[in-house]
Amino acid sequence: MFLVLLKESLIFAWQSLVSNKLRSFLSLLGITIGIFAIILVFTIVDGLENNIRGSIQSLGNNVVYIQKWPWTFGPDYPWWKYINRPTPKYYELDELQKRCKTTQAIAYRLGARKTIKYKSNSIKNASVAGISYEFYKIKNFDLSDGRYFTQNEIEAGYAVVIIGANIAAGLFPNQDPVGKEIIIGGRKANVIGVIKKEGESLLGISFDYQAITPFNFARYIIDTKSENSDPTIYVKAKNNISNIEMMDELTGLMRAIRKIKPIAEPNFALNETSLLSKGFDSLFEIIGIAGWIIGGFSILVGGFGIANIMFVSVKERTNLIGIQKSLGAKNIFILIQFLGESVLLSFIGGFFGLLLTYIITILGKDAVGMDIGLTGTNIILGFTISILIGIISGFIPAYSASQLDPVEAIRTN
Repeated sequence: MFLVLLKESLIFAWQSLVSNKLRSFLSLLGITIGIFAIILVFTIVDGLENNIRGSIQSLGNNVVYIQKWPWTFGPDYPWWKYINRPTPKYYELDELQKRCKTTQAIAYRLGARKTIKYKSNSIKNASVAGISYEFYKIKNFDLSDGRYFTQNEIEAGYAVVIIGANIAAGLFPNQDPVGKEIIIGGRKANVIGVIKKEGESLLGISFDYQAITPFNFARYIIDTKSENSDPTIYVKAKNNISNIEMMDELTGLMRAIRKIKPIAEPNFALNETSLLSKGFDSLFEIIGIAGWIIGGFSILVGGFGIANIMFVSVKERTNLIGIQKSLGAKNIFILIQFLGESVLLSFIGGFFGLLLTYIITILGKDAVGMDIGLTGTNIILGFTISILIGIISGFIPAYSASQLDPVEAIRTN
């Protein structure tokens, strides 16, 4: 019985919408814009969040970075405590490798911006890094061609280099880079490998524009004493060891290596990806709230529009309501009839809002430079909001229609 009632109500609702095209269109427009605004913001935020979290994930959940500066600071950040800290040194890497029991890999890296040349082709401000041998165990990357460094090449400082996909494309169009000799910062180096293209990263950690060399070769083209080279020791924990356990050991070892007194503060920072994740959590919460506020005003306007249209619809059909009730139509039938019209109107508006969002994400994917798409969660959210707005906006007009006296309603012209 309920399904029959619902079916007849939806038929009445559809006939009403079709017979009042302009009025229906104006009502749809408000809901369409509101759903479009909310879901588009959420879709962009989801794409941004996935990209950033993917970039953070690539740093490694079980990796700790020994650096001069911490990644996050408190409200009363005492910068003067950090400015005179020493940067991590290469000899500290050797000491940690000898003493650490909780790690499966430890690596050193520093970098600088240099010009890379091959014959008449050149790339300015390319990121050039000097690394230690175990770097590949911590920073995962795939080679599309060639090979990784041997330990002997790293330790002896051979003039060899592995280049990113975009550097390879810029220096060697339609050529195989492996085996070619390039000039980095005025020194010659042989290309032994090409890193597979990774794509853009919002955190700027893609290897596409990087060239990596052995540390003992990089020291001839990069100032190892400069803080601008961002010297960092990467430490990766064993599979059965937590970051907290590893950091406790690293803290004790670094204090011993640097001969820091027991009561003195450490002059190094141990950073991990969870610090970045926590920082972005609050940012995405704020953006999400902003999305609700932006779309909320449009939804509010659309909701008032539907409510106003429904009141007009009730007034126009008062005589018909009286006839229906005199023939035995129950109050619930009248209520569902008008409520169904309101929900159907709002649902169609939500559909067009989601359709518009989908079209914008398809057309704008390349423009924003990141992977964005309308997710199933946002589709369900869009339709849920539409149905709720339809129920809320149409309930009072529908209820007032269901409570009309049949005799008085029939007399209404």
